[in-house]
Amino acid sequence: MAVEAEVLNELHRLRARMPRLSGALAASVDGLVLAQDMPDVQPEGLAALTAAALGVGYRMVDLTARGEFCELLVRGAGGYVATYAAGPSAVLTLLADERVNVGRLHLEGRRSGAHIAELMAARQASREDPASRFPNGGPFPPPPPLPPPDRALGALPVRIPRQFRPQRGPEYGA
Repeated sequence: MAVEAEVLNELHRLRARMPRLSGALAASVDGLVLAQDMPDVQPEGLAALTAAALGVGYRMVDLTARGEFCELLVRGAGGYVATYAAGPSAVLTLLADERVNVGRLHLEGRRSGAHIAELMAARQASREDPASRFPNGGPFPPPPPLPPPDRALGALPVRIPRQFRPQRGPEYGA
């Protein structure tokens, strides 16, 4: 099963556990949608805004020396938008109505974010590492072995053949 399908299954299970969720989105930190379960929201736009908010969140945590970024919670008049780190390459964004239990939202969001991080790490580990393809550790095969030093690599021609060059001048009809 592809990682995106497994992430989508995790989003469906999360929405089944939390009936107050109106949407769930897993995206890359670059703003690309990995999987989404959002019937009323444009997922590409939200993924792009999540990436921008994530950048601001990372910067705020760094500037205030509060450690590694974990989550971001935004409350509006109609509910919450919660963003959770899902490893170094993904982020989980949840939409919840105003009557959601925020503590449970955090608990379930953190748990699902950790599971998505595991799925993404497994995906990364399963990809073929170009450096491990060849014994020299590079993406290209090793060069062929050099011939023994007593053997000549090649010889230059003794005589260079004469090349045809058109002649110019009055005696050649020019």
